[in-house]
Amino acid sequence: MRGGNVEMDNDNREGSERRQDGGRYRDEVYSRRVPAGKRTYFFDVKTTRSGEDFFLTITESKRLDDDRYDKHKIFLYKEDFGKFVAAMLEVVGFVQEECLPDYEFRGLPDLSNLHFGTDDYPDDAGPR
Repeated sequence: MRGGNVEMDNDNREGSERRQDGGRYRDEVYSRRVPAGKRTYFFDVKTTRSGEDFFLTITESKRLDDDRYDKHKIFLYKEDFGKFVAAMLEVVGFVQEECLPDYEFRGLPDLSNLHFGTDDYPDDAGPR
């Protein structure tokens, strides 16, 4: 699903994915909800159509009013997990060290010993 206004069904998730038996969504095998102020993030592990492989969806949901949400979704496939996590750790570390060194980030692991260079990004030019 791409970003935009989405009307929610009765179980407060995406209208296209109705609950099946057991409370999970049709292709969802694991889910983690992260409330974050006005936004909620969902990290979902889903099966492919064949049922033989898995991928992640990361959804940002922001309530617009009582029955409308603004949603943005990222689909992340297994071959990209390493690059995605490495880049996420790198940019969060950069913000911690260079942009907001005096801010006390809550719930983050210690990233001070991590170092990423251009060799970590064979398909990319590396950090900018």
